[in-house]
Amino acid sequence: MPLAEGFSLDLTTTWAFLIAFAVLVYVVLDGFDLGLGMLFAVERRKTDRDVIMNSVAPVWDGNETWLVLGGGGLFAAFPLAYALILPALYVPIIAMLLALVFRGVAFEFRWKTERGRWAWDAAFIGGSAVASLAQGVALGAILQGIDIDEAARAYAGGWWDWLTPFSLTVGVAVMVGYTLLGATWLVAKTSGELQERMRKRAWPLGVATLVFIGIVSLWTPFLQEGYYSRWFGGWNILLAAGVAASVLLIAALMFRSLTVHHHEYRPFVLSLLLFAICFIGLGVSMFPYIVPTEVTIYEAAAPARSQIFMLVGASVLLPIILAYTAYAYWVFRGKIDPEKGYH
Repeated sequence: MPLAEGFSLDLTTTWAFLIAFAVLVYVVLDGFDLGLGMLFAVERRKTDRDVIMNSVAPVWDGNETWLVLGGGGLFAAFPLAYALILPALYVPIIAMLLALVFRGVAFEFRWKTERGRWAWDAAFIGGSAVASLAQGVALGAILQGIDIDEAARAYAGGWWDWLTPFSLTVGVAVMVGYTLLGATWLVAKTSGELQERMRKRAWPLGVATLVFIGIVSLWTPFLQEGYYSRWFGGWNILLAAGVAASVLLIAALMFRSLTVHHHEYRPFVLSLLLFAICFIGLGVSMFPYIVPTEVTIYEAAAPARSQIFMLVGASVLLPIILAYTAYAYWVFRGKIDPEKGYH
């Protein structure tokens, strides 16, 4: 798409980055939300559970806008990839969507009943855990590769191909990471005993997250030949060393901030940066493939005219979504009052 003499816009790459951005924003925003649901399992007091839910009540449903944007963008901009990936991941994707429905209903209904609150609390915990696990399993299944019929350009695998030790490991890693995000979010949004408990819980969750990052990072290069050469071929090993050093530095700063009581938002911001670095590493592993290592973004892309049409709409909608998301978080900034909240 020529814009001016000497400059052109690569529509396909632009759309790949837009979808990646939407997925990253979903992970960092809805990730801590799902983590809060899993923390429900270890916080038994009603007042503490109310505070946890109230901390995210004004923004939780807006967070999932980015999931819709990422999935819709994939369908519109890369229809071939959508047609190949979805059949391979029907089970985890359906599980994730059902889990998100259950936790959304539980979010509304637990305030309306006393006798049945335990059931809605269980639905909130279970929905959060299943959605987190399913997201991680889906990511692991994509990374390990999808069996494709080259002639028919269609999925050629089986119903359970996604279920492997690697995909389950990534699923558990995502659950642990999301719970870390939830704990650091509560450090920022609460005070008193609940805040102190979350500071203490963030330590083992942070250590476990680092361990899983290490396991997945060392396992991934051996899944596909292209991954190994991308990270360890020639001078690329310096890139791997730089990413590893960045992860360790951010983790060290996060752990230090958990010991300083006037650092309340810093642990959450640093845990988000930890996720962002891992996401960038994932992008380095996959690019330019959208179905590793079978289909590139250019092979899966929609026609240029379709991409231009959608890009015009995205250029209008994305700033609006970013603006109202930022405004919602700004309006509901600060600590949660245990006596007030969502009802």
